[in-house]
This record gives sequence, structure tokens and C-alpha cells, in this order.
Amino acid sequence: MPTIVAISGSLRRKSFNTMLLNAVAVATPSGTTIEIASIRDIPLYDGDLDPASAALAPVRDLKERIASADGLLLATPEYNHSIPGVLKNVIDWVSRPATDIGRIFGGKPAAIVGATTGGGGTILAQAAWLPVLRALGTLPFFGKRVIVSNAAKVFSADGRLEDAVVRTQVEAFSVGFAEFVARHRLEADRS
Repeated sequence: MPTIVAISGSLRRKSFNTMLLNAVAVATPSGTTIEIASIRDIPLYDGDLDPASAALAPVRDLKERIASADGLLLATPEYNHSIPGVLKNVIDWVSRPATDIGRIFGGKPAAIVGATTGGGGTILAQAAWLPVLRALGTLPFFGKRVIVSNAAKVFSADGRLEDAVVRTQVEAFSVGFAEFVARHRLEADRS
């Protein structure tokens, strides 16, 4: 059964991007598992920290979760027309040392979704992630996209996706990305 690790690029407890990941998880077809990973305990990147220190246990755990997963899903807010620093910080941590990049990310199917309270959606942030994903050697998913604007009107106060148009987009994305990951896993198993 394919497993996808999903990471929300927002630390807010009532994050719209976390709500979006939950909606994707609900819409994902049976046979594929979405595991939403928390980044709350990831420290700011500091190359002087001892890699074996207890402070980096959350980094090591997330790194191994990504390495063992069949796919990676990022839910990105858009801050100042670009990617959020907290999510980039996580990617910077789990891509160290550089010799591990191939093991963690190499050829791994990856997708980006995003939600924002603004009217422009997260198209610029999603586009800004593409060079990062390319540098890591991932296999980006260019199927159905999910770019949620005016997120406060799309989700209920308790985090449920209420907008029918966005729900249709999430469902199409979830099916498409799950099939993409499963196809890649099957091809990898054959080789």
C-alpha cells in the first residue's frame, strides 16, 4: 500500500493548509495512506548543531519518514508572494548532509497544494517550490492542482472543507496524485 508523507507549511493550530491536508487525506482513495507529519518541533537550521543531538531527533524522524514513504506532499501558504520560511527550513534540515538527498528525495513523487486567506491563492508559492523540488531530484506531479484562495470561506470553524468547487478539485487531485505515486511504486518494484 503506497504511503505519502504530507507536511503543512504553517505552524498555526488552525492552519488552513493543515485543514487542506486533512481534506486531501479524506479524499485519497483506499489503498493509499496519507501520513500528516508535524514540523512544530523542528528547530531553525543551524549547521553547527551536532547531528546526534536530542534537539535534532524530530529532524531525524521526519527525514526517515520521508525516506521510507512512496510520495511527498507539501501544503504551502504563500507569504509575500513566495514560500514560507518555516517549510523551507524543514526541507533544508532533511536535505542535510547533501549526500543523503538521493536517498531521501531522489525520484520520489512530490506534489504541492496550498491555501491562503488572500484572493490570489498560492500559485506563486507553488511555482517557487519547483526549483527546490528539482534540486532535490524529486519527481513532481503536474496533474490536477489545488490552489485555494479565500480559505476562511472554504473551511468551517472546525476545519471541514465546505466549498463544493474546492472539494471537487481536492478529490481530483487526491485521486490523480495517489495514482501517480502507485504507478511510480509499481515501476520501481519492477526494476
